[in-house]
Amino acid sequence: MHRVAITGIGIVSCLGCDVTSVGAALRAGKSGIVVDERRRELGFRSPLTGAVRGFESPSRLSRKQRKSMPVFAQQAYAAVLDALELSGLSEEDIRNPETGLIFGCDSSATAIVEQVERLARYGDTGSIGSGLTFQCITSTITINLNTILKTQGACWTVSAACASGGHAVGQAADLIALGKQERVICGGAQEINWESMCSFDGLGAFSLRVDEPEAACRPFDRHRDGLVPGGGAAALILERHDLALRRGARVLGEIRAYAFSSDGEHISIPGGDGILRAMQGALRMAGLAPQDVDYVCAHATSTPAGDRAEAESLTALFKDHRPPVSSIKSMTGHELWMSGASQAVYCAIMADQGFMAPNINFEEPDESSRDLHVLREALERPPGIAMCNAAGFGGTNSCLILSFQDPRIF
Repeated sequence: MHRVAITGIGIVSCLGCDVTSVGAALRAGKSGIVVDERRRELGFRSPLTGAVRGFESPSRLSRKQRKSMPVFAQQAYAAVLDALELSGLSEEDIRNPETGLIFGCDSSATAIVEQVERLARYGDTGSIGSGLTFQCITSTITINLNTILKTQGACWTVSAACASGGHAVGQAADLIALGKQERVICGGAQEINWESMCSFDGLGAFSLRVDEPEAACRPFDRHRDGLVPGGGAAALILERHDLALRRGARVLGEIRAYAFSSDGEHISIPGGDGILRAMQGALRMAGLAPQDVDYVCAHATSTPAGDRAEAESLTALFKDHRPPVSSIKSMTGHELWMSGASQAVYCAIMADQGFMAPNINFEEPDESSRDLHVLREALERPPGIAMCNAAGFGGTNSCLILSFQDPRIF
């Protein structure tokens, strides 16, 4: 089994469109959640959302390429470009069968709405155009990036609800560990438009704390009343550790282990010991004990049932060992399909910049979270061994163990 190095990261989120600005926001506990007046006008129960500001589509994309890429695919490309630059890999280095491409994504709503509207308006399918065909499919990121980047290895999209990004990073790591790929470009993306969120809003799962947008997402807090949707894109460059060192790459960290599980119960309510089994499996594969973990990047989305299930599992796993825990969603909202991947990027940023991010808006624990060490403020030391959890509809769970302890990293 090969060691798996992280050599590049890129991020586009409501906290910023580059690693430096996102790191500053994480450390300061700055929220990117706002009220979207368009959603209010449309009759949304909750107009709250994470807002990506200042994003500019990469100038390298031609008009023809943009035609087949929804905004979130363009954001994914921008994140990949930043990750590649940080990794030191050239375009020629990735144009071979040893380079794969795996992203987590589970919807592409706007293009579907647009093609239906064009048909209704013109009464002719010919008016829809070819671009929307490639925009509307779930694998739009990987099919577009594969043709742009010209990678020749693995190329697919993981569709697993809010665990999609975590599973994508985990699968990428496994391919490298097993010797099936030398490097994989991986990550996750989530569209942030209202079209993709209207049915979710109808479920009544969103926070109604409209008068305090920045305080609306409150993972683990007793007074949480629902999640806030967010989005953007996150990318990581994973490589065989020995090959990364051989070419003189700066290793940001390692993927020590990836494990998964499913609840086998309710379609939308987390329950049972599913996430606990994923965490136990990841520790077992990494050859680590619970007390070796010194930071947990929690999945907690600020819903009553979901946070409770994860908090109880964390308490059962760690017992008297109480590692610092925070949910970055308190600042970003729930980044859904990208969240498992973005959490890995956020952890790498924290390790590189020397801190652990706070779980803002955590004021009062409830019965399930009272035994957790939830960070109310940034902790000024980097994570050494970090655990990243992700969970999604249908009871799918992923857990990544990231290591930033190799002395060659720093």
